[in-house]
Amino acid sequence: MHMKHKRKITKAIIPAAGFGTRFLPATKSMPKEMLPIVDKPIIQYVVEEAVASGIKDIIIVTGWHKRSIEDYFDYPYELEKRLEEAGKSKELEEVRRIAEMANFIYVRQKGPYGNATPVYCCRHLIDDDEDVAVLWGDEFIYSNPPRLSQMMKVYEELGGAVISAVRVGKEDVSRYGIADVEPVSGNIHRIIKIVEKPALGKAPSDLATHGAYILPGEIFPILQNLKPGKGGELWLPEAIDKLIQSGFPVYACEIKNGRYYDTGNKLEYLKANIDFALQRPDLKEGLKAYLKSICEK
Repeated sequence: MHMKHKRKITKAIIPAAGFGTRFLPATKSMPKEMLPIVDKPIIQYVVEEAVASGIKDIIIVTGWHKRSIEDYFDYPYELEKRLEEAGKSKELEEVRRIAEMANFIYVRQKGPYGNATPVYCCRHLIDDDEDVAVLWGDEFIYSNPPRLSQMMKVYEELGGAVISAVRVGKEDVSRYGIADVEPVSGNIHRIIKIVEKPALGKAPSDLATHGAYILPGEIFPILQNLKPGKGGELWLPEAIDKLIQSGFPVYACEIKNGRYYDTGNKLEYLKANIDFALQRPDLKEGLKAYLKSICEK
């Protein structure tokens, strides 16, 4: 089995260059990653998960229409001054914390469409023998402990590459990359291959693998030689399949105590807002009463 010296993972790539067409017209001038869940943008939940898992450098892959993401994680000098003068210390602390969470690095996406492209755009920031985390900027799993730290545990124990996994309903398999797996232990499975969006009844399991990855430096030469697949796009699962075929072990870490939020989907986005608002002491009672009143109509 392929094992190699493991180094502490300190970098995470967050692709955030997509157009967010499912949320038009809002995303015409606003990144989908900046849509708020209550009062915090989706991408902040993703960054907080990475930071809570020990990541120091956050590489966000953006495009010309994503400037507000860069501004968001910056130091807002005028705003800080205004809050300071107004004596709003709680708010001041919060905006400062956002800028201080990590070292933020921005890369502009170049190359063909597809979810492999933003990862390849970061190759110059990752050493050849370094492994890196990848998390999408427009969806997240809320779990305790955080999803990425659960994956890090698998990585520390077994090495290889690790992908987060959640069980999905039989009727939902055709929306995800489904893993054909063999069990290792507990919530860990070794991936034989990933079947992208299988037809109903053709799925090898009910384990959807996506959302977060720990990938080895070996992925970059594969990405460099990757040919466009379906729709003329470069697909990350195809690169991961090539990694598996080369004999490199790739594991699925089934996330414990987690709830997946596909916030690129309008209904799921609304559910996430309600779920998070119901966890907030300042909003919980008022929202409960309101939901009750409309359900009784």
